Amino acid sequence: MTSSLKIEGLRVEVAGKEVLRGFDLFMASGEVHAIMGPNGSGKSTLAHALSGHPGYKVLGGSVLLDGVELLGLSATERARHGLLLALQHPMEVPGVRPLDLLVAAGADPTNLRARMSEEAQRVELRSDVLDRFVNVDLSGGERKRAEMVQLGILRPKFAVLDEIDSGLDVDALGAVSRRLFAATTEWNCGVLVITHFRRLLQELTPTKIHVVSEGRVVATGGPELSEVLERDGYEPFRHQNS
Repeated sequence: MTSSLKIEGLRVEVAGKEVLRGFDLFMASGEVHAIMGPNGSGKSTLAHALSGHPGYKVLGGSVLLDGVELLGLSATERARHGLLLALQHPMEVPGVRPLDLLVAAGADPTNLRARMSEEAQRVELRSDVLDRFVNVDLSGGERKRAEMVQLGILRPKFAVLDEIDSGLDVDALGAVSRRLFAATTEWNCGVLVITHFRRLLQELTPTKIHVVSEGRVVATGGPELSEVLERDGYEPFRHQNS
């Protein structure tokens, strides 16, 4: 079944400042969309607002996942409707092991440890990491690979990944990208990646690229748009939403 994520007119305030000022985006399951833009343009604000972070005040707009309005729902309820968020800097959760976290998130406990091991192998993550507390004493690359284990177990309808490539070496970037691409076909997962760098998009070919400036999408194109951005930067797009 095809799912859809529709963001329309989203306005979000952070610390008294309106950062998203009418953000629009539509994507279907199985697609890979990339959001790119200069620092301060609203990319990470979008990710946190979609997840229901309490520090981000929604002023208006709509976020529909298969016709269900997510705004107003708790972060847990949004996750249960099929939305997963991977943060740029995954938090340490002392005292909680990955298996317990996944069960709390709604994963089927049947053969869960074995399934986690299979997912860990797919992203070349050491199996002993699965027995540690969540993200405690892990490198940046290990944390991002561990999040791909969570993705493979929870199988969300849509995964929002805020700078998943941050801190990854070439090998880790390849492993994460391959797992994300496989998810688009294995269960038709829609992947929305927020990134500064073209190198991720060379590994994970996007269906569409959206350029964000001053809290709005100002340009949308195919994979070739990343070449334009690499050549010309963001300056040509900065004032297109004026």
